[in-house]
Amino acid sequence: MTKESLLMQYQSECRNALESVVNISKSFQKVFMDAMKLFMAIPNRVNFLQMGRYGCFSEQTYRNNFENDDFDWFSFNEAIIREHLKGGRKAIAVDPSFIPKSGSKTPWIGYFWSGCAGEYKRGLEITGIGVID
Repeated sequence: MTKESLLMQYQSECRNALESVVNISKSFQKVFMDAMKLFMAIPNRVNFLQMGRYGCFSEQTYRNNFENDDFDWFSFNEAIIREHLKGGRKAIAVDPSFIPKSGSKTPWIGYFWSGCAGEYKRGLEITGIGVID
């Protein structure tokens, strides 16, 4: 498969899952679909500034649309999962990771458990989530 066909398949799956989520505006749908495309296309760090640089909308448009908490991420993810996992039993895998970080301007910095160090350390925590069939 070519990169273009994979991107088209990805966009199609996102669009189908997005249709299953209720009460979203057409403008949010356009921004969301462009953002999903950019997540696949932008190398390295993906943020609103990069999305504004490479995408169809301005940085502020992406920022304003994703600050809204009305989007039902659970339903969106559930629609994608149901499309691919046909088995009767599913499990969710969660993998939290600690990132050492210091600084007074870093948002969401706090004390998190570091499994390697065996103690709480100041920094950030990122979490990877997967679904297993």
